[in-house]
Amino acid sequence: MSLMPLYQQQSRMVFEKLSREVAKLANKPVPENVHRFRIYSRRVETVIDDLIAQPRRNQRKLMKLLGRLRKKAGRVRDLDVQISALRTLRIPQDPARKSQLMRSLVEERARRERKLPKLFNGSTVEELRKRVKRAARSLEIAPEASPVALAIHKISALGADQVSVTEKTLHQYRIAGKRARYLAELGEKTPEAVQVIKQLKRLQDTLGDWHDWLQLTASAEELFAGVQESAIVSALRNISRVKFRQGVNELTELRASLIAPKAVEEPSAPAPKPSARAVARATAAVA
Repeated sequence: MSLMPLYQQQSRMVFEKLSREVAKLANKPVPENVHRFRIYSRRVETVIDDLIAQPRRNQRKLMKLLGRLRKKAGRVRDLDVQISALRTLRIPQDPARKSQLMRSLVEERARRERKLPKLFNGSTVEELRKRVKRAARSLEIAPEASPVALAIHKISALGADQVSVTEKTLHQYRIAGKRARYLAELGEKTPEAVQVIKQLKRLQDTLGDWHDWLQLTASAEELFAGVQESAIVSALRNISRVKFRQGVNELTELRASLIAPKAVEEPSAPAPKPSARAVARATAAVA
């Protein structure tokens, strides 16, 4: 009797871990447990999306339920990250507005946290656990699947170059990078896989950092929409622009190293890396 491939074993474990995280949420719907729920829900979605040729009805319903819950629950975590980023911002020109923005974020976070028990109520948790268990039992993954190859393809399939990358396409790479990493982590830990995972994690961290500052900038712009001049909004916009360029550069380096030269689109003009001076100017306010 042949052994089950490692990626199939790992895939089943992802469902089991999600089921445990759901149980924790039922007992204690706090942001830390919500964050872990989000991680494993994304991993389950990656398995269903990328390793199952024809998801069954229950698996499709599970994906829909996970997507809805993760989106709503994730707003608390997003606010935690924004608050943390704002605390590192050093901007003496606009202390009152920084305090105002902090109060606004903290109040919004508290409001959303109060909704967590209602979001993960008994009936929702029970339905979720049943669907997770049923989906795990019916996993049918192609025996020839190669998680690392699929991970590399996920990055190459978007096909953006430095010149055409926008905030929208960089956000697409942020999501694709997460899923590519989750795929690669399902396979054997060969030297190639370890290297790919390391590169994808670095991309995920860089693009995540950019996205966090972008969200904080959007929060400030919304709060101070009627203000003629705002030092804090200007500072956040500058930081977001630098983080964006850093993300584009990290993405370009990743694609060049993971994808065969013939598969990489040649940019019509190279996008220069931000100079040390530009980075220092924009991030000087960040501790």
